[in-house]
This record gives sequence, structure tokens and C-alpha cells, in this order.
Amino acid sequence: MIDRFIEGNKKWRENEFTEQREYYHALASQQKPCVLWIGCSDSRVAPERITNAKAGQIFVHRNIGNIVPRYDWNFASVLEYALNHLKVKDVVICGHADCGACKALDANLEHDHYIPFWLSNAKRAKEQIDSRHPAPTDEAGKKARMEEIIKENVRIQMEHLKEYPIVKAAVADGRVQLHTLYFDLDTGELGTID
Repeated sequence: MIDRFIEGNKKWRENEFTEQREYYHALASQQKPCVLWIGCSDSRVAPERITNAKAGQIFVHRNIGNIVPRYDWNFASVLEYALNHLKVKDVVICGHADCGACKALDANLEHDHYIPFWLSNAKRAKEQIDSRHPAPTDEAGKKARMEEIIKENVRIQMEHLKEYPIVKAAVADGRVQLHTLYFDLDTGELGTID
């Protein structure tokens, strides 16, 4: 399988990299992304592909469930670097349809050690949706419920993001804007979440 990716890299170098040599040469010495994108690790939602962005435009932090954990050194380091050093102007949290992390909130993960702990950061999304609506019994209702949980998770992660002092300061100073997005796998549409 890795040979396939190495061959793909060879084709990319022969085509795009060669055709846009000056652009990639400039990127070799510095990056100036305009956005920090917090997204899910899901292989179907690579931010550069779904936004048609060029290399160097998006600074990306991905994890299972597009989680913004409270008091996490890894996440805080990415955030600090993006805001203080790269000077991004926008921060996005993007959820997506058919999110395995959100579906796992309904699953019995008794044999897993790390995933349930990680998903405790998203548990409130399921609890809030379930407290507002009765459990659906038909497939369309179950799909709609899951979409609501996924979007509620993005909203909750945005609440977590706003708790970081560096974000509070950047928003107060007008240095950064915050955005919540949702990607629909069926339609390919990317849109804002209310």
C-alpha cells in the first residue's frame, strides 16, 4: 500500500509540483496560512480537498470527532502557534456527516480504553439532543438525530475553544474570527452551522 502513495507522490511531483514550482519553492521557506482548521481525522474529509485549497493556505489540526479538548497540551500548542506565530485570521471547527466519533457515543465500547475517555469531550452533545427529542424509531429519524448530535458537538467544541485565554484575547482584539462548519458527505456541500 505504501508503494502506491510513493508512486502517487512521484506523479504529483511530475505534474503539479513541476507546473507550480515557484509557488512550492516559496512554501519551502515559510508558510502563511489564513485559517486554523480543526477537523475530524476521518479519511473522507481532508480540508484541503473539500475546500479546493492550495498547499499552505490551511493550518490543520485533526483528531477523532473534531474535538477541542480542555487543557490539552497538544491542542493548546497548535492553537498558540497558529494565533501567535502564523497570525491566522480565522479558526474553523468543522464537523461532518456520518461521523464515527459521534456514532460511537451510542455504542458500547467496553473493550476500548482510549476512545471512551476521548469521547467524554463530546458526550454532552448526545445528552443535550436526547433531552430535547424522543428517541426516533425510523431510519430517517435516526439519521436526523445523528446529524443534530454532530452539529451540537461542533457547537460544544466551539464553547471549549472560547475558554482558551489566547482565543479570548484574539477575539477581543479583533485578530481572529471563529466559525462552525458542517460537511455533508452525500452532497459534498460545506456550510455554516447556526
